[in-house]
Amino acid sequence: MGFRFRPVESSFYDLFSEFGTHLVSGAGILAEMLAEGADREDVARRMREAEHACDETTHALIRRVNSTFVTPFDREDIYDLASGLDDIMDMMEEAVDLILLYEVTHLPSELSNQVEVIQRCAELTAEAMPRLKSMADLDDYWIEINRLENAGDKSYRRILASLFSGKYEALEVLKLKDVVESLEGAIDAFEKVANTVEQIAVKES
Repeated sequence: MGFRFRPVESSFYDLFSEFGTHLVSGAGILAEMLAEGADREDVARRMREAEHACDETTHALIRRVNSTFVTPFDREDIYDLASGLDDIMDMMEEAVDLILLYEVTHLPSELSNQVEVIQRCAELTAEAMPRLKSMADLDDYWIEINRLENAGDKSYRRILASLFSGKYEALEVLKLKDVVESLEGAIDAFEKVANTVEQIAVKES
């Protein structure tokens, strides 16, 4: 029976765990942006810093892949996973930036449902990243992320229905729709990452 050589070098797994930490931090900052009386300039500044830190982790991981002869799993899968994790942070940062730039005066309470989904997805992803090393107990992760993505879709449709109900001014609808779509993009990106993890786990099993 054959076997697959897996490098012991752990920096790849450490970097993926760093991504998880960034996402939890970013989701928390995003939630702050929706809080009543938030200092939006300060929140946006801290989100930009969090997004920059995530970019640095992405660059470090890519450099590690390019300088390593034998990687823990397929290079393309590492690239896809890193890109997907970075996309999540980008979408969260975009939502925060739009709220600031558009000077949105009223955020519908329904947006908190989307942000709660994002925070839970971030927590689950952060918990899953260290388990890439053993590829153990990951199926519950991608199953739950898929469930949360479905819940996020339902919330997204309800919010859109509310926006187009006639309760909001046309310009406000356009502003809020962009913010809501950024939040939805973050949730979709979490599902993409979970699907990538599932594909890696199947290959490595």
